Amino acid sequence: MATLDKLFERGIVAVAFVVGAFHLLNVSGLYVLSTRDIRIFHLMMMLVLLFLSQPTAKKLEHSPADKFVRLGLIMISVAACVYTMTRWKDIAFSGGETVPMDAWIGIVIIALVLEAARRGVGLVLAIICLTFFAYPFYSPYLPGVLNGRGYSLTRMSEFLTTTSQGIFGIPLGVSSTYIILFSIYGAFLSNFGAGDFFFKLASRLTKGMRAAGAKTAVLFSTLLGMISGSAAGNVAVTGTLTIPMMKKEGYQPHQAGAIEAVVSTGGQIMPPVMGAAAFIMAEVVGTPYANIMKAALVPALLFFASLLFVVHLQAGKNGLAPTAHFDDDDEPLWNILLKGGQFIIPFATLIALMLNGYSPFKASFYSIIILLGCHILWTRRVGSELFIKSAKAITQGAKAVVPIAIACAAAGIIAGTLGITGLGSKISGLIVSTSGGIVFIALVLTMVTAIVLGMGLPTTAAYLVLATVVAPALAKMGVPLLTAHLFVFFYGCVSTITPPVALASYVAAGIAGADINRVGWTAFAYGITCYILPFMFVFGPALMLSGPVSEILLAIASAGLGVFGIALAVVGFAKNALSPALRCVAAAAGIALLYQGWLSDLAGLVGMAVIWLSTRTKTAGNEPPQNNKEA
Repeated sequence: MATLDKLFERGIVAVAFVVGAFHLLNVSGLYVLSTRDIRIFHLMMMLVLLFLSQPTAKKLEHSPADKFVRLGLIMISVAACVYTMTRWKDIAFSGGETVPMDAWIGIVIIALVLEAARRGVGLVLAIICLTFFAYPFYSPYLPGVLNGRGYSLTRMSEFLTTTSQGIFGIPLGVSSTYIILFSIYGAFLSNFGAGDFFFKLASRLTKGMRAAGAKTAVLFSTLLGMISGSAAGNVAVTGTLTIPMMKKEGYQPHQAGAIEAVVSTGGQIMPPVMGAAAFIMAEVVGTPYANIMKAALVPALLFFASLLFVVHLQAGKNGLAPTAHFDDDDEPLWNILLKGGQFIIPFATLIALMLNGYSPFKASFYSIIILLGCHILWTRRVGSELFIKSAKAITQGAKAVVPIAIACAAAGIIAGTLGITGLGSKISGLIVSTSGGIVFIALVLTMVTAIVLGMGLPTTAAYLVLATVVAPALAKMGVPLLTAHLFVFFYGCVSTITPPVALASYVAAGIAGADINRVGWTAFAYGITCYILPFMFVFGPALMLSGPVSEILLAIASAGLGVFGIALAVVGFAKNALSPALRCVAAAAGIALLYQGWLSDLAGLVGMAVIWLSTRTKTAGNEPPQNNKEA
């Protein structure tokens, strides 16, 4: 049994390296393959990796019988994908003419994808995909708008596996280009020490501040989150450093866990490297990725600013005084930046290339090359360590993509079914009619749907489903397409901190040694700004850097003050504790300032003035604090 386990572990490493190297060499231009060949090969290798690493059930993980079942599934996956690779050109050149074997192989591929989704992503996604796939078979018996004429199993399998509108559609195409390259890029940065540099930089920037540990956690997780793009993964990596640091500083365990969960979730919405769903969004919307970055920049900065306000105010409420950082290293900032130049230069290159029109996967490839060159210049060594780290990064990057690739393939089943049956337009029409044509009600319905769906699915899978089902309804109601997709994307992200199922909060609670539910609800409160922001950028496009410069600057300034008001309401503390009434005033003022318009800004400023005068009056009536620093 031990021998079989070792063989499977070595197989995972070997296959991951092969698929990672394949995609790197492909983007380098050393060979040219068709888009369909790349997608089929990508799915085949992801299925192989998934079945090598995931047992049929947890209790069968070390069972020899299960190992043979998994080997059987691997062989079927390879055979089915190789057959598809040899057939797609004949089908395309004949105008879509197929043979019976194509349908049977299609059924096999669909079954493999559903089983892989169950093992690698979760039962929820598998059930959702199966429900959509089965819709053509029971649609003739449904009433009203959901009634359809139905399709045969043969027609469905052919459509989903021999065209570019099903499993081998846009989502899998994005996984095989953007996502895997950025995953490998993130692994390169991690293996060559970018995480240590970011932590030192964040620590040095916050040294001597109140809540220095928590602010280090916010900055560090923001920087690392731009690379990882995974909330739970970011918590697992950074939380082991930041959560104990915050607890030592004086934060309660549930507060430390909540702060880390929220900031790690925000990493998915922070340009330049957002979550995997953002790359898919660029393809679905049909806009350059640079436009996605531009639209998300201000909302992301506002989100992180709100969290910095929260940790600062919470430190005051907890009575934490400014202290020297837990690390007494007085290394000058310029020296840290100099040592970290080997990471700053590739990262700056990545951004510059994307802003100059390079595709994200090309930009990430060139950035990896520059990273290796900078590493050699900084260390002045070219030895086995360089090649070992590179091989490890390629392997880790490829392995990290497996659940995302499977989710993309599974989402192709949903997208294909919506396309062939017309169900997508029916659901969009249902949302429009339910909302009575009122955009705000449609947005609320979309928010609830996105959060509920996101509780059971990773962000990428949740976005893929919502992008095909819900976002078109918002677009029909006059919401710009990019805005509609970004709205859905935001709520797919924050579902990881939304109770009762909040994955990022659960991971943080485990590290903090705190109650899961307490961490979940605290994270929900700390991250409340991210639940409000999407409504604000729908009704105030200036927050997406759209419109006259004067409007944009005014919107950013008022929104900055607005998120501070919301932070006051969440924590309930300014210079001293706020009464429930003042907290309500702070919340109303914050929302008014976030909403674009001079009347709402004026109302918000009045509210903030009331709070300022109130806290000043209280402070004047109290004894002056003994500790000037604490004051």
